[in-house]
Amino acid sequence: MAPRTDFPPVRACLFDMDGLLLDTEDIYTLCVNELLRKHKKEKAPLPWSIKAQLQGRPGPAALDIFHNWAELPISREQYKEEYYALQAQKFKHTTALPGVKELLQKLGSTRYWDLKKDDEWPAPKPHRVHIALATSSHEANFRMKTNHIQELFSVFETHRRVLGDDPRIPEGRGKPLPDIYLIALKTINDSLPEGEEPITPEECLVFEDSIPGVEAGRRAGMRVIWCPHPMLKQEVDKTNGTKLVLAGLLNQAQIEKEKAEKKKAQAGLTNGTVEANTDGTADIEKTTESENDKPGEIDDGWAEYLPSLLCFPYERYGIQIPDAVVNEEPSMVETAKIDEGEVLQAVQTEVADN
Repeated sequence: MAPRTDFPPVRACLFDMDGLLLDTEDIYTLCVNELLRKHKKEKAPLPWSIKAQLQGRPGPAALDIFHNWAELPISREQYKEEYYALQAQKFKHTTALPGVKELLQKLGSTRYWDLKKDDEWPAPKPHRVHIALATSSHEANFRMKTNHIQELFSVFETHRRVLGDDPRIPEGRGKPLPDIYLIALKTINDSLPEGEEPITPEECLVFEDSIPGVEAGRRAGMRVIWCPHPMLKQEVDKTNGTKLVLAGLLNQAQIEKEKAEKKKAQAGLTNGTVEANTDGTADIEKTTESENDKPGEIDDGWAEYLPSLLCFPYERYGIQIPDAVVNEEPSMVETAKIDEGEVLQAVQTEVADN
C-alpha cells in the first residue's frame, strides 16, 4: 500500500523507558544470566529469541514467559527474590542511552513557543511539544532506575508519568495493548493550558524499543519510532520481520503461525478432522482480540525504524526546535526551575514515606 504522508505536526511525544531512554536492557540480561548460571547452566545465556518476548511487557506476563522457557528448579518466589536483589544492586548505575539527553532537552525547550503572545510570531506560530512517560516498570523499579538521575526525568512532570502499576491501567491491559499510551495522552490533555485544543492520537509520536511497545503505540492510533537494541534488530532481521514490527503485526503473525501448527497437529491426531479445543486452555488467537484497538498495515507510513536517537529528524514530524540560546532567557530558566522543583519534591516525598 502507499504510505500515508499527510500527517499533522506532532504535538505530543510519549516515551517508553527501559531500553529506550535508559541502558537497562543489558542490566536485565546480566541479572537473568547470573541466575541461569546459578540454577540452570544449560539455559545460559538467555537467547534474544526469548528476551525479545519479555521486553516491554508487564512484569507478571514477562515472568510467565520466562519461567515457561527456563524451567528453573526453584520456585517463582525464590527467583523473584534473587532477581530483584540483583536489580537493586545494578540499577543504581543506569545511564541515558545515546541521544536521549539532547532529545529530551530540545523537546522541553519547545515550551518557549508558549511564552510569548501569538501576535509576536510570524504565522504559522511554532507549537510546543508536550511529553509524557509510559513505562511498564512498576513504581519501585522506576525509583531504583532513576533516583540517581532525577535531572534527566525532571522534564516529565509527575502527573504525566504512567507506570506499569498505575491503577488507571485495567487488569490484563498492559503492552501490547494500547491502554498505557492512551492514558499517557489523557494526562497531557487533562493538563493543557487554557485555550489549547486537545491533542489527538495521530498528533502523537510514540518512542519504543520493544516489539510489544510498538504494537501498543500502533493500536493506540499513534505514529511510532522503533529504536531497538541492536541484538533485537538482528533477531528480527533473521525473518525479515521489520515491516511486521512497524505495522504492529509481528505478534499477530506469530500467533497465526502457532494456530496453523496447532491445527496441523490436531489434524494429525484426528485423521484430518480438526475438533474443538478441549484441553482447557484459551485459544491463542484470543490474546490479541480487543474491541476498538487494531494494529496497522504493512508500509502504511505510521512507523519508522531508527538505529538510535542521535540526530533526531525533528522537521520530518513538524517539530520546530528554538535556537539553543533561548534556554538562557530568564523566562526559560525560571520555568525550568519550577518544573524541576516540582518533580524533585514529589520524588523526595514519596521516598520519605517509605
